[in-house]
Amino acid sequence: MLAAIFIDLDHLLATPIFDSNRCSIGFHPLHSYYAMGFYVVLLFPKATRVIGVGLLLHILADSLDCLLM
Repeated sequence: MLAAIFIDLDHLLATPIFDSNRCSIGFHPLHSYYAMGFYVVLLFPKATRVIGVGLLLHILADSLDCLLM
C-alpha cells in the first residue's frame, strides 16, 4: 500500500511543482477522474485489490485536503 504514494510523481509535471492552494484532484493526470475509475476497477481482481485500496485511500486523503483548503 505504500506504493500508492508513487502516484504523486505526477506532481512533477505541474508548474510550479507544489502549490499549497491547488487541489490535486482533477488537476494532475494520476489524480483525474478517469484514473480514479481505473483504481476502482483494480478492486475487483484479487491480485490487484491491495493496490486499488491503497490508491483510493490516497485519493481520499487528497480529497480531504481539498475540502479543508
